[in-house]
Amino acid sequence: MRFENKQNLINENKAISLFCSKYSMEFVKLGENDIDFLVSKDNKEYYLEVKGRRRNISNAYPLPMAARKMVKLCDKRKPSIIIWDCNDGIIYGGVNELKCTGRVGGRTPRESSHNDIEFMLYFDKQEALHTINKQ
Repeated sequence: MRFENKQNLINENKAISLFCSKYSMEFVKLGENDIDFLVSKDNKEYYLEVKGRRRNISNAYPLPMAARKMVKLCDKRKPSIIIWDCNDGIIYGGVNELKCTGRVGGRTPRESSHNDIEFMLYFDKQEALHTINKQ
C-alpha cells in the first residue's frame, strides 16, 4: 500500500525544484515504483531520490533512508543523489560519497504496511552532505 499523499508529492516537487534551480538542472519525474527523478545538465544524467524529513536542518541528523532505496539507486549504475527535504531547506549528497550505519528500524507500523520496520541506513552529519536553505 502507498502512503504518499498529495502534500508529500507537492513537497517533493518543491525540493527537487530548489535543488535543480541552484545547479541549473532539469528534472523528470520517474514511474511510481522507480527512483523519484532523473535530473540532467550538459548531457550528464543523475538519479535522485527525495526523502521527507519533518524537522529543521539543525535537528535533522541522523538522516534515515531505507536500505532497499539505496540498493535501487546503486542498481541504476549512474551517479545518484539523495535529498532530505527539511522544514527550512534541503540536505543532499552524492550516494558514492556518503558514509552511513545500518540497523533494523523505521517507524511505528501502520495497518497494511509492509515496510515500516525494515533495514535502515542512517547518515550522520558529514562533509559530503550539503544544504540549501528555503527562502
